Amino acid sequence: MSAPSLLVSASPHLGAGDSTPTIMWNVVASLLPIVAVAAWFFGPSALLVTAAATAAAVATERVLGHRGTLGDGSAVITGLLLGLTLPAGLPLWMAVVGGVFGIAIGKLLFGGLGQNVFNPALLGRAFLQASFPVAMTTWPVPAAAGTWWALRGDNFAFPFTSPRVVDALTSASPLGRMKFEQQPTALLDLVLGTTTGSLGETSGLLILLCGGYLALRNYLNWRIPASIFATVAVLAGGLHQLDPRYPGALFMLFSGGLMLGAMYMATDLVTSPVTNRGCWVFGAGVGLLVVVIRIWGGLAEGVMYAILIMNALVPYLNRWTQPRVFGARPVEPAT
Repeated sequence: MSAPSLLVSASPHLGAGDSTPTIMWNVVASLLPIVAVAAWFFGPSALLVTAAATAAAVATERVLGHRGTLGDGSAVITGLLLGLTLPAGLPLWMAVVGGVFGIAIGKLLFGGLGQNVFNPALLGRAFLQASFPVAMTTWPVPAAAGTWWALRGDNFAFPFTSPRVVDALTSASPLGRMKFEQQPTALLDLVLGTTTGSLGETSGLLILLCGGYLALRNYLNWRIPASIFATVAVLAGGLHQLDPRYPGALFMLFSGGLMLGAMYMATDLVTSPVTNRGCWVFGAGVGLLVVVIRIWGGLAEGVMYAILIMNALVPYLNRWTQPRVFGARPVEPAT
C-alpha cells in the first residue's frame, strides 16, 4: 500500500461557501421584485425595456466575452440594472444599444469580469444620456386603472426615426419639479414609487428591503450605502435648515435613483474599494457629489455621475486606506 501523497497548492486553502456565480445569481434574484413592481406601475413597457437591455447585454457577453462567462450571471445583472435606470417609454433599440455598450465598452474592453473600472450598467446609461437626451428624460406617468396594457411610449420605434405619437401621459420627475419648479412631491409617493421617473425609482422601500437581503448575506459592504445615506441626509438637512427652498433630507434620500444606486451600483464588488475605510470614504464622496449636482448642477439627478466619478478614484482609495501589515513597522521618512 502506497503512502498518501502530500498535495501543496496555492492559497487560499479553505474555500468560501459562496462562489462568484452564487453571489451574482442572488443579486439577480433580489432585483426581480424591483422589476415586478416597475411592471406593476408602468405596465408591459417596463418588462419590454428591461428585457431588451438584458438580452443585449447577454448576447454581447456571449459573442464577445470569454467562453463560459454567461454562467456567472454578471451580464444579466448589468442588463437588469441598466433597464431599471431607463424610462418606460424608451424605444427598445436604444435599450439594446445601451446594453451592448455597457458590456462591450464598460466591461469586456477592460478584460472582463473583475477588470472593469466603471460600473458597466451606469456606463451604458451615461452613453444613452449623452446620445439621446430627450428620450432619456421623457418620463411616463404610472399606469392608471384600466390602462395597464397601454404602452408608456413608442417602444417599437425604428432606429433613428421620429417616434409615433402615442397615447401616453408624461410628466417631469420629482427631482425635476423640485429643482426647476419648486414643487415638492409627497413623501409617501416617493417611498412607494407612485411617481414618474425611471423604472428603478418605483419603490425606495422595496429597494431597501432587497438590498438589505444582500447585506445580510454579506454580498455587499453595508458601509457604502450607509455612508451615502448619512452624507446625503446630513448635507441636505443642513442646507434645508439654512434655506427652506432646498429639499429636505427625506426627499433627497427617496427621490431619483439614489436608493437603487446606493444599494446595487455603488456596492459593485469590482468597482468599489476593498477596504472598509475606503468604503466609508467612497460612500461619503458619492453622497457629497449627489447633493452638489442636484442642488447646483445643471441636471436634476446626479447619482450616475457621482458613482462613476468615485469609481475612477477607487484605486487611489485602496492605496490610501490599505491597512498596515501585521508586525511591520511604519516606513520612516528619509532624512
